[in-house]
Amino acid sequence: MTPATTTPVTVVQDVRIPVLEMRGISKTFGSIRALRDVSLTLHAGEVHALMGENGAGKSTLMKILSGAYIADPGGEVLVAGAALATGDPKAAKAAGIAVIYQELALAPNLTVAENLFLGAEYATAGIVNRRRMAEETRPILRRLGVTFGPGTPVAALSMGERQLVEIARALGAKARIIVMDEPTTSLSSRETEKLFEVIADLRSQGIAIVYISHRMEEIYRLSDRCSVLRDGSYVGTLDRSELSAPRLVSMMVGRDLSTFYKKEHKATAAGEVVLQVEGMGDGRLVRDCSFEVRAGEVLGIAGLVGSGRTELARLIYGADPAVTGRVILDGQEVTPRAPREALAKGIVYLTEDRKGLGLFLDMTISENVNICVMERDARPGSLVNFRRAGERARAAMAALAIKAPSPALTTGALSGGNQQKVLLARLLELDPRVILLDEPTRGVDVGAKSEIYRLIDSLAARGMAIVMISSELPEIIGVADRVIVMRDGRIAGEVTAAPGDPITQEAIMVLSTGAAPDVPEPPA
Repeated sequence: MTPATTTPVTVVQDVRIPVLEMRGISKTFGSIRALRDVSLTLHAGEVHALMGENGAGKSTLMKILSGAYIADPGGEVLVAGAALATGDPKAAKAAGIAVIYQELALAPNLTVAENLFLGAEYATAGIVNRRRMAEETRPILRRLGVTFGPGTPVAALSMGERQLVEIARALGAKARIIVMDEPTTSLSSRETEKLFEVIADLRSQGIAIVYISHRMEEIYRLSDRCSVLRDGSYVGTLDRSELSAPRLVSMMVGRDLSTFYKKEHKATAAGEVVLQVEGMGDGRLVRDCSFEVRAGEVLGIAGLVGSGRTELARLIYGADPAVTGRVILDGQEVTPRAPREALAKGIVYLTEDRKGLGLFLDMTISENVNICVMERDARPGSLVNFRRAGERARAAMAALAIKAPSPALTTGALSGGNQQKVLLARLLELDPRVILLDEPTRGVDVGAKSEIYRLIDSLAARGMAIVMISSELPEIIGVADRVIVMRDGRIAGEVTAAPGDPITQEAIMVLSTGAAPDVPEPPA
């Protein structure tokens, strides 16, 4: 590892020569064409956003840049005008390319300094010189303005701090091109702000950044330019002044933003009350929450992070014990004491953490879809009916447009949107009366969001009672028929659309924050 200096690196770059040019890049895996003639240009001191649906080819393109993949013949990669051979990670690193993946590649049992020098330790006669490694790590950490030191174990750091350790490792390796893949997915708002400050500082030092994200607000705030891929092909590049949600969405999915929240179910035709929640509380945060949901209705639950939305859903589902209150389904009290009881009564819950609490990522699509219902058609002797399970999984894949070659594919190999649809398919096999959706589009791309919205709409049209929690106000306004807003563990109020008076973000935020709406002063 090259020793670091205590002063910021000044990148001397001929402005006429981009720091990176990827020309005519293609990549084929067997019979699948993952990339087709894709080009990307990056200048020193630029934040260049790379957008596209999951499966559009973003990760494949960056793996070619990092040396993990060899590009098909005919394309070329130039770093500061010099050709770079693909398929050689060491050459990419020597050229100043660093990739920070969504799943951080750190060793939590090692210190910050040990992670920075992992694989390039200073050692004499087999004895690692940790003092020298710590000394060279300190100026890098000072450059990032962090509060932890070289000897801090990575396991003791928050996700945001670990993200900064990855950046520190890139700086220690003299990177001049840093790729950040969905860097804010697991960060708090405070950690996200710190990351943005670091990105601005890196940009001012002449370091070029490729920023991959599905979050429009981050693209608007950070990027100088934005390139879009769709189905493995390059669609185009927009300058900062040209960025807009309708234009980006149209480029990514090939259709207009206005089709996203198109409702086919009739909210005004909602039927009888299906779910009643009365006085629900957990003795800690959630207090005295009451509401009802009718058949064919989508009820949104909004509120700031920490307001108690997820906690309330988990009480209704029986995942956490309720201290007060009761749940009534079709006029009968069914207050569940455990998720199994909720499932038996027809209440299902889609968790916000599909990877940690929802799916079995090392199991197949078929196994995930069938895991709650396989006993229905088990053969004598409790033998699994694999033929019926396969049929059910293939039917679910067709109904929910799950993109996979076979139900035998491991679920962990799917994109985020397809994983979410597998989890939904499992719940729908239970034929529920009520479905609780907690952040149903978190971590999925724009195209998959649109498909999930249409699925929610179709379920409401079939008469299901749906409760949807979301942190994205445009989403909850576009999908829900009415919205209850939580604040400090209580329901602060309800926002309902009326003819000529739609639900607004402002109305939701007034209830979320407790701020009084502006009241015009009386005339003098």
